[in-house]
Order: sequence, then C-alpha cells, then structure tokens
Amino acid sequence: MPEYLTPGVYVEETSFRSKSIEGVPTSTFGMAGPTRYGPVSYVLPAVADPVLVTPPLVTSYTEFERAFGDLGRIGGDQVNYMAHAARSFFANGGRRLYVSRVFPWPRTEAGQLDPAQQEACFARLDVGDPALARWRARWPGAFGREISVQVEFRRGRDIVRGGTLTGVRPGCLVEIGPSGTPPGDATPPVEGNVRIVAEGEGGRLGLTPRRGGPVEPVAAGQAVYRIRLAVTVRAGTRTDVYNELELDESHPRSIFTVLQARDPADEFSLVCLLPVPPAAGQQPPTAGQLLTRLISRPTFLAGGSDGAALTAADLTGKEADPADAREPATGLEALGEIDDIAIVAMPDAATLEEGERTTAVSNLLGHCERLRYRMAVVDPPPESSVSEVRQFRAGFDSKYAAVYYPWVEITDPNAPPEPGAPPPRLLLPPSGSVAGIYARSDTERGVHKAPANEVVRGLVRFERNVTYGQQAVLNPEGVNVMRFFEGRGNRVWGARTMSSDPEWKYVNVRRLFIYLEHSIDKATQWAVFEPNNERLWASVRQTIEDFLLVTWRTGALLGTRPEEAYFVRCDRTTMTQNDLDNGRLICLIGVAPTYPAEFVIFRIGQYTADAQRS
Repeated sequence: MPEYLTPGVYVEETSFRSKSIEGVPTSTFGMAGPTRYGPVSYVLPAVADPVLVTPPLVTSYTEFERAFGDLGRIGGDQVNYMAHAARSFFANGGRRLYVSRVFPWPRTEAGQLDPAQQEACFARLDVGDPALARWRARWPGAFGREISVQVEFRRGRDIVRGGTLTGVRPGCLVEIGPSGTPPGDATPPVEGNVRIVAEGEGGRLGLTPRRGGPVEPVAAGQAVYRIRLAVTVRAGTRTDVYNELELDESHPRSIFTVLQARDPADEFSLVCLLPVPPAAGQQPPTAGQLLTRLISRPTFLAGGSDGAALTAADLTGKEADPADAREPATGLEALGEIDDIAIVAMPDAATLEEGERTTAVSNLLGHCERLRYRMAVVDPPPESSVSEVRQFRAGFDSKYAAVYYPWVEITDPNAPPEPGAPPPRLLLPPSGSVAGIYARSDTERGVHKAPANEVVRGLVRFERNVTYGQQAVLNPEGVNVMRFFEGRGNRVWGARTMSSDPEWKYVNVRRLFIYLEHSIDKATQWAVFEPNNERLWASVRQTIEDFLLVTWRTGALLGTRPEEAYFVRCDRTTMTQNDLDNGRLICLIGVAPTYPAEFVIFRIGQYTADAQRS
C-alpha cells in the first residue's frame, strides 16, 4: 500500500480490467546458408575492431539482393539456393525474412581458423605504391572481384573572406592557389597545394599538410578552394554513390568513417577503406599524397575466395560465447537469438553428402525442439525416388518439423536460352516456396488453417509427378507431397509433421499451439513476483480466457460455445501449499483445436421414397 504521510488530496491511477494478450507473429521466416556476399561476423588483424553482425531483416527480394546478392552462382558453379529460396518465399506471399549468412572460413589441419587464409578471402585494392590506404571488400567472397571503385573530386569556390576561412570546420579538405578564376574540375589538384583545415592558436582556423602537422595561417592574396570527394562503387547492375566526403579522419564525413568496415553509414555497403600505417621511421602521408592517389578511374578489386567446402557444422554454427564478446553466434544458432522467427530452413543442407546432410537436418530439428516456438521446413535430398524419400523420412521423428517432396523446377535465370533449344531448367529445394505458403496462409486465414491445398507460385513444374498411389504410401509416413492437378495448378497436398505421435500429426495443430504458448508466454511476464494469491490467479485466468475467446471466434478452436472450446483453471485445485511455499503459480489450460479435413468422404446410395397414401 502506498504511503500517505502529508495531509492532502491524492489522485491515483488504477486499472479495473485484466491484462491483454497480443498474438505473436507466426509468418516470420529465418534461413541460414551461404550467399554471394553479405553480412557475416569476423575478426581480422587488419581491422582494429571485430565486425560483429546479427542476421538482418529483409522485407522484399529487392532488399535481399542489396544485402546478400543476386541469383548468380557462388564460386562459379554452386547454385545459390539461399537467393532462390528468398525469391520463392516472397513470391509465395512471405513478408518478413531473417537471413544468417554462413561463410565456411578456411581452417588449419588442427581445425583452427587461419588468419592469413581468412584475410585472403577478401578482395582488395591498394591505394598507391607503397600502399597509403587499401580498398577492401567489406564482406568475404569471390564476388569481391566484381566490385569496382572510382573516386572523383569536386572543387568549390574560394572560401577566404578577409583573410579568414569561412564555411568550413577542422578536418575539411582544401586546395590553396592564387586568387582569381578557380581551376575547373578537369584540372587535377596539385599534390603540394592540398591542405587540411585545422584549428591553430587562439581557435583561429589555419591549414596543415597532414593531420597533427604544423598549422599555417592563410597567406595574404591566397585563394583556398574547398574540395569534396565522391565515391562510386559498382557491382553488376548495382551502383552505390557516396557524395560530400572528406579525407581527414577527424571529420564526421571522412571517407574512412563513412566507408569503414565495422559500422558504416550504409549498412549494406560493399567496400571499406582502411588506412595503412606507415613503415617504421616513415612519416604518415600528406593530404596531397593521399588525395592524388585516391582519385582514380573505375578499378576492380582483386583476390577474394569463397572459403572452404561447406559442412553441416558451418550451417549449424555455434552459440555466442558469454565470456567473449568477440565470439558471436553464427549460422543457425544466430537465428536462435531472434525471438520473432517462427519458421526456419536450411536449403543448402539437402545438397550435402549423406552423412553431413543427416547431421545438418538433425541439428535443425534439435534447434526447433530446444527453442520450442518455431517450425522447421525440411528439404529432401535432390532427385530422390519415392523409396529414397521414405528412407530419408524414416531417419527423423519430430513434431516441430515437416518435410515436403519433391523439389521444384524453374527456368534458370542465369543461363541464356539457346536458339531452337528448350529453356534451361534448374531444380530447387521446396523450403522457400513452402515457407512463403505458410506465411500466406497465416496472413489470409490464420495459423489454425492447414497450409495445404495452396497454389505454389513461381515454378515450371515439380521435379517428378507424384501419383495418387505413391502419395497413398508417402502421406501416412509424414511426407507432404506437392502435386499438379489438371485445371487447378501446382499445389501443396499434405499437412503432416515428421512426428510419430498422433496427437501432433498435423502441421497446423502444432503451429497453433506454438502460437498460443508463445503469445501467453510473452504477455504474462507481468505476473512474475506479483503476490501469489486469489487476486493474481483471477487476473491471470481472465487474461487467458479473453485471449482464447478471441482465438475461438476466429475459428481456430472446436466447439459451438466457448465452454466446449477451452478451459482455464488457476486456483487452489491446481496448486498445493507446497507450490505456494515455493513461489509457483500453476495454471491449467485446455484447448480443442480444429483438425484439417484431410479426407472428405461423401457416402451416396440409392433411395426410394414410399408412395404417398391418399
């Protein structure tokens, strides 16, 4: 009870209603796998601070392309399954996607990361000889060779007024020259005339050839022209332009700051500019030396590689080291730190060798079972027969996963068609398309609706045409088949989990309970450490009943009345005195989910009505 010590009127706010529960999102997708380029954590000797990233959220395929690259092959021959899965996800109705890029770093024979080989994974371009600075691809990969960098300068007007510099601050780049008509931009700066604006004695602005050098006042009759830099970065059809840049690192718009490796102004910038420390006994370069060597025509970066061969351990990754901030979570484990994700997949797992593939899928299922509030979409091995996919399915048992068969076939966007020849085709794992259908079904109908009997968009055909008889074998074993129906198109024709437990046989039932459990979990955190008495029990009970009532009204629960659809008990019958003494509040919740009409049966027979009597 609040304290009242001084006489007076006290106006206090209170609440006479129960807390509300807001349903969690169920259509957010998370993927882990290799991409052409994009955010990935790394620690290198050449970078002072470690580059640590979390899987970014993209809400369209255009955003995915900017962050992780296009549909081009990885390393020249590996199909970019992640990019294709992202495109299929958005084409089939998905809206939110988290991507954890996996990069298989080279390792020594002892299994340790090799710093020299890690550094070689980045494409680079030295500025000057010997190097005064270094352009480097911000992310590892052979894609860095496709990046070109061009630095241009823009010369402004004379900024000297009454012997004083105007409109500039310390760190700005200028060029001194005789008064009169300024030279045009076609005339390159003279190395010895380039200066940096610095603060001299008494706070008066002056000029210095290098940071930390002696500050000179503006000489009489001298003109000072402002110089700004513009960097153009091109990679394929992508062009990024960074204007109004300065050279000195003390300026907020310094080229070294705007295009730094760790936290640049552009989250998805392709390159970074790294200063190169001078050799022992050497002076750092002057502003003129650095400027004249930076200005260049478009020049491609060189080097870079896509690392080692991909393994199941790379895809799974590792959890963050709680004792070392320089060791963040990677791969699939990085997605575990994002609470919003409800669907996960690893499209590249299906392309591994048999033993590695089994390990990767097992780790994916274990990830979902440990976190409880997400569902895995599993891809079968490519070019699997009915017998092979049955054998694959028999190796797993999880109520938090579903497998879909067969693969989908699309027109290869990277292979130009040959005259007179059929368009080249490409086989893709179905997880991206299926995750998009999950999201579309959730958005249009709700998580309680089975994500089946839904059209699969963006494909030419399925890898093989599964017949009625073949599905009669696969469906009872928990393999969800995708089939073509004349006049109805390509559809997902199954909604079963990979579980042997009949209680969790259907995907929509499992996902409905995930939705209910996660929503109640997040929205009832307020009850922790509240006085554990009848008042709290009634509030918790009312909060959950209100939420389940809304859920029932959407058609997610069975029953013509709320009493038939659910019950909530939180009172003396659910807790013993021992529970109360040990700080436990126990609430029992029962719900009656709606199961999908998997088999629609019409029984028809002959019927002869009796003749009417007069």
